Amino acid sequence: MALEFDLIFGLHSIASALKNSHREYFKLHATDEGLMELQRKYQINARSQKIPLEMHSSHQLQEVAKKMCAHKDVEFTRVPSGIFLETSPLRTYELKEFFHLESLKLIALDQITDVHNGAAITRTASFYGVTGILIPSEKSFGLTPSFYRIASGAVESVPLIRVSSMSRAATQLIEKGVLAVGLSEHSSDSLNSQELKDLKKICLFLGAEEVGLSNAVSRLMQKNLSLTSQGHIKSLNVSSAAAIAMEKCFGI
Repeated sequence: MALEFDLIFGLHSIASALKNSHREYFKLHATDEGLMELQRKYQINARSQKIPLEMHSSHQLQEVAKKMCAHKDVEFTRVPSGIFLETSPLRTYELKEFFHLESLKLIALDQITDVHNGAAITRTASFYGVTGILIPSEKSFGLTPSFYRIASGAVESVPLIRVSSMSRAATQLIEKGVLAVGLSEHSSDSLNSQELKDLKKICLFLGAEEVGLSNAVSRLMQKNLSLTSQGHIKSLNVSSAAAIAMEKCFGI
C-alpha cells in the first residue's frame, strides 16, 4: 500500500512546495550542490529555516529516491539537481467548496491519464489564473514525482478538485450557472470569443487524445470549442490544444 507522503522532484517544484503553507515538510534530501542551488536560485536556506534535512552523496541520493518510489509504487526517474523533497500529501478539494465564488475559471480533465499531459495542462492553467482543475477520482494521472517536476510548482497554487463522476460534476456546474464548454475536434458550431466576453463562470472540459470527451460528458456540453488546422498537421497533443483553448476562453 502506498505510504502517505509526496515525493517532489525538480528544483522549482521543491521551492514552490516549501513556500506552500498547507504542506508539512517531512524531509529534504540533498547533496551539497543541490542545497546550494536551492539557496542560490530561490533564497531558501534549509538549515537556517530549520527544514528537516538529510544529506547524501550523488549516488546515495538516487538510491534513496529509488527506494522511496518503490514504497510509493510509482515509477522512478532520475532525480535532477541533486535534491528532492518528502512532504505531506497535496490537499485536494471538493467541487462544492467553489460554488460560492462569483467568478470561476475551471478546467475539467476527462479521461486524461498521461502524467506529462496532466502536468503540462496544470502549468498552463496556472499561467491563465485558473480557479481550479477537476480531475476524476479514478482513471486519471497520479501525483507522482514526475508530475510535480513537469508541473514546475503550478500545482501548489492551482487547486485540484477531485470528483467521483465527471458527468455529475458537469451537471452540478451547469445548475450553478457555470457555462460548460467542451473542446471538440468535430464541432460544427464552434464558440467564439465574443460569446465569452461577459461570462464570469466557465468550465472548459478537455478529453484524452484519440478518444476526446466521454459520451456521458460530451452530451452535457452547452457549447463546443474547436481548433481549426491551417496547415498540414490536423491535430494537436492535448496539452498544446489545452493551451490554445485556455487562451480563447480565459485570455480575453
